[in-house]
Amino acid sequence: MRSRNNLKDSPLAPHFSDQEHETTPDVYAGFRDRVQRRLLAELSPVIDTDNVIEVRRALERIFNETLSEERLPMSRLEREDLFEQIVADVLGYGPIEPFLQDDTITEILVNGPSQVYIERNGILEETDIWFRDAADVMHVVDRIVAPLGRRVDESSPMVDARLPDGSRVNVIIPPLCLNGPTLSIRKFAKAVYSPEDLTRLGTLTEEMLVFFQACVQARLNIVVSGGTSTGKTTLLNILSSFLPDTERIITIEDSAELQLHQRHVVRLESRPPNVEGKGEVTIRRLVINALRMRPDRIVVGEVRGGEALDMLQAMNTGHDGSLTTAHSNSPRDTLHRIETMTLMAGMELPLRAVREQIASAFDLIIHLDRLADGARKIVRVSEVQDMEGEIIVMQDIFAFEQTGIKNGKVEGQFMSTGVRPRFMDKVAASGVFVSPKIFAPGPIGGKQRRRR
Repeated sequence: MRSRNNLKDSPLAPHFSDQEHETTPDVYAGFRDRVQRRLLAELSPVIDTDNVIEVRRALERIFNETLSEERLPMSRLEREDLFEQIVADVLGYGPIEPFLQDDTITEILVNGPSQVYIERNGILEETDIWFRDAADVMHVVDRIVAPLGRRVDESSPMVDARLPDGSRVNVIIPPLCLNGPTLSIRKFAKAVYSPEDLTRLGTLTEEMLVFFQACVQARLNIVVSGGTSTGKTTLLNILSSFLPDTERIITIEDSAELQLHQRHVVRLESRPPNVEGKGEVTIRRLVINALRMRPDRIVVGEVRGGEALDMLQAMNTGHDGSLTTAHSNSPRDTLHRIETMTLMAGMELPLRAVREQIASAFDLIIHLDRLADGARKIVRVSEVQDMEGEIIVMQDIFAFEQTGIKNGKVEGQFMSTGVRPRFMDKVAASGVFVSPKIFAPGPIGGKQRRRR
């Protein structure tokens, strides 16, 4: 791993210091470049460059030969470290390759060549990893975007992409970013969280899961809201797992992250414009097209623009049971944002008409937050009731009440407000039973068996 600690005392870096870490020592950089040039020159045309084992074997031979010829004084540990750095440069994503392989890390943030942060357990921490220079960062960026037919340069200085495993990537480079090439990677979870995982982590309670499953089966329209990295997509995956196998499900996403295991699922993904600025397919166009595909359920990864209007129209014209997420700071703010996004569709609609559509379309808002200790929790579960004058009436059903912080951990409990949602008559009419004890006022947190 290319870190300050690894090379500071190495014979390859006699003049290394924290103030001079933006470029590696000439000896190291020159050796690395010579190994890579020899690899390219000697690699047989018949060798499949996608064959990692074969390329690594050839790289190891060239590395040892070059090291022997130049007689560089290195310990076994330093040799292994340098070799793995070169392997990461040639076959992987450079210095951040170990972070991509570490399942405990959820985010990787590269702020130019000299600063790399990671997120672990919801907490950001600075690493001692660095790139040689801006060109070294751009080499990693090109490895990410090139297979997708994308490019990043001064004419196109921002790009959204994803890694082969589904991890989301955002790149922004100078002149828009003054830090240098900046890379943000949100890693794709290899293991899908189960409902039991969320209860174990304290994101919600078993009673809330019982309630959510009933709401999905009763075809209520549900919005999962929250800020960035609060677990919206994870919860949407959980809710989607409650959808029946007998229904046709269409998912619509910017970057395919949902992992549904039902048999009848059609997955749609938006497409950005090409280098000529053409060929863009927006979420809104996909929502409109999905309505022509005979959907039983529509699951939209995130509503962020004019597609909110088409979602409202779908929910109000027989496409019940839709699920989506939205960025917001509270359940009430969620409705304000959906209202704003509906107006972004460009239709000259009266504000009251928009609010009536929203009040009629949505049944439930589940709001997530990331607390001070990095834990994700459902902090509000609110029913959307109806209109009173110009205001949409909402009512909290469950809430997380924080009581304090002890040893760096947030303490609190989930509470029921004691209000039975109005839509429970619809849930009962659909043949789904929910014990009224769930809505008894006070703390909740016991165990109940979820319906299968």
